[in-house]
Amino acid sequence: MTAVLVLEDGRVFRGTPYGAEGETFGEMVFNTGMTGYQETLTDPSYHRQIVAMTAPHIGNTGVNDEDPESSRVWVAGYVVREPARTASSWRSNRSLDDYLKEQGVVGIAITGTRALTRHLRERGAMRAGVFSGKALAPVEELLQRVLGSPAMEGADLAGEVSTPKPYVVPAIGPKRFTVAAVDLGIKAMTPHRMAERGCEVHVLPASVTAGEILALGPDGVFFSNGPGDPATADGPVEALRGVLDAGVPFFGICFGNQLFGRALGLGTYKLRYGHRGVNQPVQHRGTGKVEISAHNHGFAVRAPLEGVFDTPYGPAEVSHVNLNDDCVEGLRLLDRPAFSVQYHPEAAAGPHDSAGLFDDFCALMERGRGTVGGVGTSASVTTSTSATTSTSPERSRGRAGEVAGEEPTTTTSTEGSKGA
Repeated sequence: MTAVLVLEDGRVFRGTPYGAEGETFGEMVFNTGMTGYQETLTDPSYHRQIVAMTAPHIGNTGVNDEDPESSRVWVAGYVVREPARTASSWRSNRSLDDYLKEQGVVGIAITGTRALTRHLRERGAMRAGVFSGKALAPVEELLQRVLGSPAMEGADLAGEVSTPKPYVVPAIGPKRFTVAAVDLGIKAMTPHRMAERGCEVHVLPASVTAGEILALGPDGVFFSNGPGDPATADGPVEALRGVLDAGVPFFGICFGNQLFGRALGLGTYKLRYGHRGVNQPVQHRGTGKVEISAHNHGFAVRAPLEGVFDTPYGPAEVSHVNLNDDCVEGLRLLDRPAFSVQYHPEAAAGPHDSAGLFDDFCALMERGRGTVGGVGTSASVTTSTSATTSTSPERSRGRAGEVAGEEPTTTTSTEGSKGA
C-alpha cells in the first residue's frame, strides 16, 4: 500500500498509510516533542495543520481516555517515521493507528521525517496534502489540489474550535476566585490548573463580548491558546480591550498573548516555521532565569525587546524572550494588572517549569480586590519563573522565529513544539 505527502513547493515524500485512508490538506508543520502525542493530536491549536513528529517512534504507549485535551482529534493529518507495532502502557485501551482511523485522520509513515523537517526549516511551513487509497493520482494532479487549499495566513479559526455555549469548571476545594476564560481553542488541562487553585472557571465562546464577560463579575479574565492568524481575530481583541478598560486582572497564553499584543497596539507576524514542541528555552527578562516550556504557535508579536514602550493602557514591556530566536514570549503592563506569555504553562505532558504562572494570576486577582476596578500600580504583575509543587498531572476533562521587529529570515537555530 502507498501513501504520498505532497508539499506546495512540489517536494514529494512517499510512504505507507497510517490511520485513515483518503486525502487531507493543511499547513505542514513539525513537532519536536518526544512525548505527549495524544495531547498534541487533541489540541485545538493544531486545527487545519498536518503535524510531523520528529521523534522516531510514535504510538508506543497507545491511546487512553484520560489524556485527551478535547473531545476529538484536531490535526488535519499526521506524519510519523516508525509507528509502534504494539502499545505497551497499562493505561492504553487501543492503538494510535486505530484511534486515528476512528477519528478519520489521514496519516502517513515515511522514513524521511528528518529530511522533511530540514526542508520546512529552510523553506518555511507551507501547505501540504496527504493522499492514500482512492485519493491517489498523478503527483501533478495532487499538487494542484494542494495549491487549491487555503493558507494559514488570514485564517480565522478560533470560532471553529471554540465551545458553542458557556460551561463551568468548578473549583477544586474552597472557591477563591471567579475566572472568565475565553475559549479560543482552550485545552482541558488549562481550566483544571486554575480549578486546582480554587478558581471557578466560566469557559466562554470566542464570540463573547466585553459586556458579557464583565457581567459575570469575574475576579480575573483569561484568554486561551488557539489556531489561526491573530490578525483576523478582531472580535476577541475588542472584547479584551473592554476588559483592560475595566481594569479587571488579565492573563493570556499563546493565541491570547498575540491578542493581548494587538489590544496594546502591537502588530503580529508569521514565523517561518513556528515553535511546536516541549523543549523551548524561554528567558525571564527581569531575573535572567530560563525555563523549558511547551509551545505551539506559528505567529508572534512584534514588540520592542528592550526597555519600556507606550500603549493605550500605559507603559508595557516584553517580559520573556525565546533564546533560540529572540521571539517575544511574554508581555506585561506596568500600571495595570495584565500579562501574557506565548507558551503553555499547563503543559499536560510537561515540562512544568512555568506552572507558577497560574499562581501569579491568582496573586494578581487577590491584589486586584484591593484596588478600584483592579487598576493601579499595586496591581501590576511581575511573573514568576518558578513552578509550584502542588499541581497534579491527574485531571478531569472539561470540553471536548525570527527576531521580533524584523521580517522573518532563515535561521539555523532550533525552533521547537507542542501544544495553539
